[in-house]
Amino acid sequence: MVDRVTRVSRGRKRLWPGLILALVALGLLGPLPPSIAAPAARTIYVQPLGKALPVADVALVKHALEVFTGLPVKVLARVSLPRAAWYPPRRRWRAEKLLTFLGRRMPADGFRILGLTAADISTTKGRYKDWGVLGLANLAGTACVISSLRCHRRSRGGTQPRIRLAKVAVHEIGHTLGLAHCPTLGCLMEDARGKVKTCDREYDLCPRCRRKLARRGYHLPATPKIPWPRPRSR
Repeated sequence: MVDRVTRVSRGRKRLWPGLILALVALGLLGPLPPSIAAPAARTIYVQPLGKALPVADVALVKHALEVFTGLPVKVLARVSLPRAAWYPPRRRWRAEKLLTFLGRRMPADGFRILGLTAADISTTKGRYKDWGVLGLANLAGTACVISSLRCHRRSRGGTQPRIRLAKVAVHEIGHTLGLAHCPTLGCLMEDARGKVKTCDREYDLCPRCRRKLARRGYHLPATPKIPWPRPRSR
């Protein structure tokens, strides 16, 4: 999967929620207020951007996010791509600027927001000022964006690109939950290293990534009904 993760600093403030829960578990603190002990239902929003994607593509992205996160997912009305994100020299859209745009469009009850587009998106990667990507996310942030454009490269039929797109959606949402790239082959958090065909061997989140999410307080469905076939062993 071709993407770049913008990492955010991990300040000391992140330690406090886990410390507070540990003290409660040991009986050293009283019950937590409802806002901490029982958070409200978290909703992931999908924001279509620009030219309309096939209904089946949007539906599979929505379903995949529901299956893997166990959270409600809502699709917002389609909006135009923001002019501020347009990059004339390469005639495409800067993904990091789309993240800013999406963050501002997060509904009040939103937990995460995923931008979904068919347009070409890019960002800066290493020595490359403008590198085309499948998706971009802020690590442990609230917004991510994905594009279907590169999902069609060297694909067979309409189903394969659609499945790739849904896998990219889970991958980028995983980044927003705090997961970095995973070295496990076949994990949905695997780093594609510039090859979209890596998506074809991915299937599920590996046990290691699931444990990381559990430690962060995200308890995903243990046995999700994965909406794509298991890749053939090679």
